[in-house]
Amino acid sequence: MDFNQLLEKRRSVRDFMDKKVPLELIKEIISDSIKAPNASHRQPWSFIIVNNRDMMKRISDASKKTLIEGIEKDPNSPMKGYAAVLKDANFNVFYNAPCMVGIVGKIKAATIAYDCALLACYFMLSAASKGLGTCWVAQGAEARDPELLKEIGLPEDHKIHAPIILGYPKSIPPMPERKEPVILKIIS
Repeated sequence: MDFNQLLEKRRSVRDFMDKKVPLELIKEIISDSIKAPNASHRQPWSFIIVNNRDMMKRISDASKKTLIEGIEKDPNSPMKGYAAVLKDANFNVFYNAPCMVGIVGKIKAATIAYDCALLACYFMLSAASKGLGTCWVAQGAEARDPELLKEIGLPEDHKIHAPIILGYPKSIPPMPERKEPVILKIIS
């Protein structure tokens, strides 16, 4: 598959087969992803692999609780449109995927958000090249329960910057229509 085919194949997948992703394959994707560029070559990331649907549901429920509390405190919250679905006990922010890989970094690090985002792109492209589907689920990083965070191995001074769900897709959705790029100015 050439690079353009890979770009077409890498879609946000939210419907997965009931099939576990082998741990060795997850580690292979992580090994590919750490080739991503990063500021000063610090490689500031680490990973939490959750290959257990019960734990993913617990993280989902804790994240939903935080998001609902935020919406209730701020009626103008940009998350307000998600309130009904977040209150649905059956809704899982991880879409019942078989696996979630949390791309983790320190809370206070100058370029950590950029470094983790670049790594997440490499992760998703590597997964797509291996026949897997992914979706970056930002709502999955909102769990605040200290006991749960300790249980999943998240250090106190770190956060999950990019929770990526991973699995074998039932289908790969087509690429949505893209707008023409807006080039503000060309200086030659």
